[in-house]
Amino acid sequence: MVPHLTTALNGPLLSIEKRMLEDMPKIEHWFRSQWLEYASPFYASVDLRNAGFKLAPVDTNLFPGGFNNLNPEFLSLSVQAAQVAVEKICPEAHRLMIIPENHTRNTYYLRNVVELVNIMKAAGLDVRVGTINPEITEPTKLETHDGEKLLLEPVVRVGNRIKLTNKELGDFDSCAILLNNDLSGGVPDILKNLEQNLIPPLHAGWHVRRKSQHFKSYNRVVSEFSLLLGIDEWLLNPYFETCGEIDFHARTGEECLALKVEQLLTKIKAKYAEYGVTQEPFVIVKADAGTYGMGIMTVKSPEDVRDLNRKARNKMSVIKEGQQVSEVIIQEGVYTFESINDAVAEPVVYMMDHFVIGGFYRVHTGRAIDENLNAPGSHFEPLAFEKPCSLPSCTGSPDIVPNRFYAYGVVARLALLAAAIELQELDPLNN
Repeated sequence: MVPHLTTALNGPLLSIEKRMLEDMPKIEHWFRSQWLEYASPFYASVDLRNAGFKLAPVDTNLFPGGFNNLNPEFLSLSVQAAQVAVEKICPEAHRLMIIPENHTRNTYYLRNVVELVNIMKAAGLDVRVGTINPEITEPTKLETHDGEKLLLEPVVRVGNRIKLTNKELGDFDSCAILLNNDLSGGVPDILKNLEQNLIPPLHAGWHVRRKSQHFKSYNRVVSEFSLLLGIDEWLLNPYFETCGEIDFHARTGEECLALKVEQLLTKIKAKYAEYGVTQEPFVIVKADAGTYGMGIMTVKSPEDVRDLNRKARNKMSVIKEGQQVSEVIIQEGVYTFESINDAVAEPVVYMMDHFVIGGFYRVHTGRAIDENLNAPGSHFEPLAFEKPCSLPSCTGSPDIVPNRFYAYGVVARLALLAAAIELQELDPLNN
């Protein structure tokens, strides 16, 4: 199923996509040189928005949870990328323990874990799934929404290693631990000071990461990339501001937030005027840490964040695992003019090591083109990418599907590179 771009590409974005196709060798060489300098995250997913006049990432997840939504025909891409990624971190690895999120009632998320296990097994690893959920005290079989089985085994700590103990299957001690848990609630003691390789590293978790730091790194990356191509970086980059020390319940920090919203809207209006964009500018206010679409609101005026009602304050004040919101990022809103069956859609690109391995569309029938789609009621179209993002048709027009997806793959890799820089700066060994 292929998405429909309700506004045909025109103007500057069409020019950029043409430039990407023409300069593909230059772009790929530039990426290769960057990966010599920075270590790619093990895996990541990037949410993109295509406004017809602008194409930009709006979020980057270093613990992606939607491998079940990828086109199964592209499984070989995932397997090859996984082999490269594992060889870099633990070349002699033959066992891998996966530690997922604790929310075992989400059967769609569990299906993602099953798919991750399948990919890693196909990459030549003996894989078992360990859980740090305190409610699971013995090996437990769970079933996904489509009938797949998943065995979760409680993790035990032995010295500076974590293992699985199972009388039937035997004990399991692995070289590497793959986290599919974003550590929003902090690092549990059982994962601290391990001698095993933790991938991604602990400092990739939301207890440390900030979206604002990621987009500062993205500013650096897209600035250099834009110079390479001779384009205006704003066309690939959302403006942002931050506001710390905010308390939605106590209603402190409201004026700081309103001021930042006003400043950002003024900058966006100037760019819209420069490019003849007739839509109304907007910003997204969201928690500076965390995921799952919590703590997010669409704002079109400073007045929208003054005197929020109790329901709105409650919605904005808490994110995953009950974490209180005290820092927010105010990000330029990017319209999405893509739709599937008349429902608003946005592309999500998946990568492993520095390779694009596929993607899907997040679709929401109850949301508008200026709203966050990562919300209850969204669904996924796993067959949206008919071809991988990495194989454009140089003889075709920029708006044909493979070429649009190549541009998506380029922008997603820019965000991936920003995450690599971000992780290097967050690494406690470098500080």
